[in-house]
Amino acid sequence: MTQIILVFFALFALLAPGASLAKGRTGLAVEVVARGLTAPLYVTAPPNDARLFVVEQTGQVLIIEDGRVRERPFLNLSARLRFGGERGLLSLAFHPDYARNGYFFINYSEQMSGATRVERYSVSKDDNRADPASARLILRVAQPYSNHNGGHILFGPDNMLYIAMGDGGSGGDPKGNGQNRATLLGALLRIDVNRGDPYAIPPDNPFIEDAEARPEIWAWGLRNPWRIAFDTGGGTEGGLLYVADVGQDEREEVTIVPASTGGLNHGWNLMEGNHCFLRDCDSADLVAPSYEYDHDEGCSITGGLVYRGAIIPALAGHYLFSDYCAGFLRSLSSASGGVVVDHQWEVGEIGRVTSFGQDAAGELYITNSGGEILKLVPGP
Repeated sequence: MTQIILVFFALFALLAPGASLAKGRTGLAVEVVARGLTAPLYVTAPPNDARLFVVEQTGQVLIIEDGRVRERPFLNLSARLRFGGERGLLSLAFHPDYARNGYFFINYSEQMSGATRVERYSVSKDDNRADPASARLILRVAQPYSNHNGGHILFGPDNMLYIAMGDGGSGGDPKGNGQNRATLLGALLRIDVNRGDPYAIPPDNPFIEDAEARPEIWAWGLRNPWRIAFDTGGGTEGGLLYVADVGQDEREEVTIVPASTGGLNHGWNLMEGNHCFLRDCDSADLVAPSYEYDHDEGCSITGGLVYRGAIIPALAGHYLFSDYCAGFLRSLSSASGGVVVDHQWEVGEIGRVTSFGQDAAGELYITNSGGEILKLVPGP
């Protein structure tokens, strides 16, 4: 089985840094949906809901409805969290059955310690307001440093909750968390919030019978996964998982793996991208990035999403991403087991991109450090 998996990943790792980059492509544009927000960091929506929910890193969740930002926030946790740098309110995930149970989940930095907290809330009788008294702690993870919190949570196609955790911070992973399965840091976690108290371990998690590993771990060897994405529309059984991991000194990377395959080691801190980070490393059992670029092109990847909307048919199946420093908009497309398209799109100034988001119809959005929400639309 291991040999088959490694062959699959070898097929994915086809595109060297900068190779076959088609720059200056038109056909896409962005339109401003909202301006003047405070540190917007994520955009999402419940299933079959026309509203947009915007996460502000400072602690508020706002609603955009009919093109306008509602005056009252959906949720305000500003007094409960620590904001600054890479800390704050980092993401929001609606339960797949939100229309029935009203549950949603958030990931934020605890006020006093900076620890990661994943909590569940319920919507109130007014569906434009959350019930702040409904907070229930699902998971708490201590953070030894202020950076590399990861922070993305989302439900996968299997209805499990995935939690992307950074390596705990500082630089170079001084505590060795990336290669330590006894900690939840430096890992992608997978839990069942529909069973257990406050959650259950899915029986097919890879380390559930390993006494030396945390059973919540689905994948490990991550530095600072700044956004992950699932795509089930490409014909691959079980779909694909895209992991954008922020690099240390030289490389930024995207790794594309089967969504149904757990237990994979993404390599940090043995490797940075396709290159040894430590002086000596053995990459035989590590997952190779599907795409990487060096710091001549950017400094901090902002992972995105695969487009499955309706208004830009030519973009279907393309994974959109950016870089916080470079401000580009690029896309990858995977087919027949390899990365086959690498475009840089000319859409004008999009600023320092902090995240991508998606509405219930599958259309994509960009948040930037200038307080804007931008929507991808057809261009000239």
